[in-house]
Amino acid sequence: MAVIFLGLCLQLPFQTLKELPLHQRVSVGEKLDFDLNLPKFLADNFEFTINGVKPTTFYLGSTTPVAANPGQLEVQVKLFGLIPVRHMTVSVVPEIRVIPGGQAIGVMVESEGVMVVGRSAIVDEKGIRHNPAAEAGVELGDVLIKVNGQKVETESQVRDIINKLGQDGKSLDMELRDRHSKEIYKTRIKPIYCNETKRYRIGLFVRDSTAGVGTMTFFDPQTKSYGALGHIISDIDTCQPINLDRGKIVAARIEGIRIGRKGQPGEKMGVFRGENDISGTITKNTNCGIFGKLNKAPKNIYGNGTVPVAMAGEVKEGPAEIYTVLKGDKIEKFKIQIEQVNPHSTEGKGMIIKIVDQRLLQKTGGIIQGMSGSPIIQDGKLVGAVTHVFINDPSRGYGVLAEWMLYDSGVLPKHVSERNYAEFGAMTNIAC
Repeated sequence: MAVIFLGLCLQLPFQTLKELPLHQRVSVGEKLDFDLNLPKFLADNFEFTINGVKPTTFYLGSTTPVAANPGQLEVQVKLFGLIPVRHMTVSVVPEIRVIPGGQAIGVMVESEGVMVVGRSAIVDEKGIRHNPAAEAGVELGDVLIKVNGQKVETESQVRDIINKLGQDGKSLDMELRDRHSKEIYKTRIKPIYCNETKRYRIGLFVRDSTAGVGTMTFFDPQTKSYGALGHIISDIDTCQPINLDRGKIVAARIEGIRIGRKGQPGEKMGVFRGENDISGTITKNTNCGIFGKLNKAPKNIYGNGTVPVAMAGEVKEGPAEIYTVLKGDKIEKFKIQIEQVNPHSTEGKGMIIKIVDQRLLQKTGGIIQGMSGSPIIQDGKLVGAVTHVFINDPSRGYGVLAEWMLYDSGVLPKHVSERNYAEFGAMTNIAC
């Protein structure tokens, strides 16, 4: 019975320890806080051993180590100092400071090749319907790269090539990237004369670019790197990620708000202001946002100077703020609540947030399109950015963690040090 009782008492703590990440990151000067919320009598029996320059042993209930230098270390968790229960790697990264955004930006993206966004039947001069592209296996979301060895970049270019080859009685040797496998495949299609449009076609609708309004999350004054949107840019018709060829961001001005309601997401309505205020390139389009370099840094900054960026393990449930623009180019601050943190989530959804600021709820109904990328600030640190809205509850949505955006932007390299271990100091009498 004693063994059973002990097993029941330790079941929850062991389950909690099992959910600890195998790899965790902290900033220099931050304590190694595992936030296990164990009863003190149990915390006092879980021993953490750090194999570093100077081996350090501590218990959750008494001591919390603090990172002193960048590097990497190994942490071994034992019960009663004897039974190994968990092994972790902790990377200590230099403190990163950035200027938080909130500015409205215009985003213009051109894809690699042209994306197939629709198919349609062709009616010939005899009234017979054809769809040669569908018969050749071309699907929505596939990207057309070349026609007869010639690289294609615009809708009009593809249209003219098809019509010209059709007039010459020639077939098209097409190279496309499959939407699923991302592999290049080839197919041959013969254009058919369309009685409606009076030109040769193959039964496809394609798109070469997209544009919209979003929000800048941060920029680094040292490297001129920036991050924005907090999510990947996808084609509106196919919902497929756009294979970025080139793009840019410019300043935008918000002219109006369409209020969001249950089942009907709201929207910021803005106009592009050109490159006089903000100007930059887009070099990456990832699950965590768009990234590139600024040619011209924004002038309309909320607050003064830089703020530190929180690593994923530092983000907590509780109150926070977002910076965003609702009118013109004025950045405002609004209260939110971080309801859940999931640093191991995929697709950039690391937080669930809720808008609690009544003024923002009255003006927008909650999270709306164009708010994506609005920086989330907690305890004076950049912790993430607004990304998606819950369709059935516009006051709630997802946020992406700032640490993930830093890696995709290149501001924080994935391999921060060639040293094997980091040095740690200790703070006593601080409960973890």
